[in-house]
Amino acid sequence: MKRVIAVAIVVGVLAIVGVLGGYYVKTHFPNVGPPPDIRVAGTPEQIARGRYLAHHVTVCLECHSTRDWALFSAPPIPGTEGKGGQVFSEATGFPGTLVAPNITPAALADWTDGEIIRAFANGVNKNGDPLFPLMPYRAYRFLMTEDAEAIVAYLRTLPPIDHKPPRSALNFPTNLMVHTMPQAHPPPEPIDRSDPVVYGKYLATIAGCATCHTPHEQRQPIEGMQFAGGFQFFLPNGKIVQSANITPDMETGIGHWQKQYFTSRFRQFATEESKRIPLQDGMNSVMPWTMYAGMTDEDLSAIYGYLRTVTPIRNAVKRFGE
Repeated sequence: MKRVIAVAIVVGVLAIVGVLGGYYVKTHFPNVGPPPDIRVAGTPEQIARGRYLAHHVTVCLECHSTRDWALFSAPPIPGTEGKGGQVFSEATGFPGTLVAPNITPAALADWTDGEIIRAFANGVNKNGDPLFPLMPYRAYRFLMTEDAEAIVAYLRTLPPIDHKPPRSALNFPTNLMVHTMPQAHPPPEPIDRSDPVVYGKYLATIAGCATCHTPHEQRQPIEGMQFAGGFQFFLPNGKIVQSANITPDMETGIGHWQKQYFTSRFRQFATEESKRIPLQDGMNSVMPWTMYAGMTDEDLSAIYGYLRTVTPIRNAVKRFGE
């Protein structure tokens, strides 16, 4: 009897500690500070740059639009740009149900420009609540201020869509852990765009190349396997597709690719016809080829130049899993 009572006391104490710990995390984190006091001018040049980035580099509209999974690479359906509502569920490997929010002016009208940029860089919403890093703020924090402001300028020009997607719901304990994920970061240093390797690294970072092309264990990238491929994605039909090895390994990566071949692999999907390729066998690519295809040859060449400098890793990847 005494043992039962002792066990009950220990369990009770642990429960109290857990509740208090959870309360502390939820009330003290994230602690990223106030949004920057920025007012974006919204010049035509900014809007054009922001449109280019949002559609073809950072591909914000990949997640925040409705994608047509009946077509190759599931391009956004015209007229849904920014409306949100795309669902990432437990069935596709996520710790709960994540829903992309609306980022058109209908939803961002009461957000300041600084609050939007803080969401990019630090991973919190207007109210300071944490964003799950499916929103790639760990990569977007490297956005140069001028590029972050350009994206804000462009988002302000999207046609407003009155759509209120349901809120995301994370499972325990991720719903507590997410509070510790956002971090405060100083504005990044400007990038020397005249250095193709430096600029290529910048573009590859904000485009999420390493995020998708690095294998993970327990939702963390495997050390020493950057760009080696093998990250698993679940297609809507339940099939698994794995990212390719894009290190310069000659046998299992892209070491034998010439720059012209690399750029042409993207540019082949730049035509309107290539954006409407119906699927034949139900297997698809999560790689937004038709969006990245809009990158300039200069930017694609810079990414290629940077990828040639990363460590070659021998890792044969089977495109489609079981």
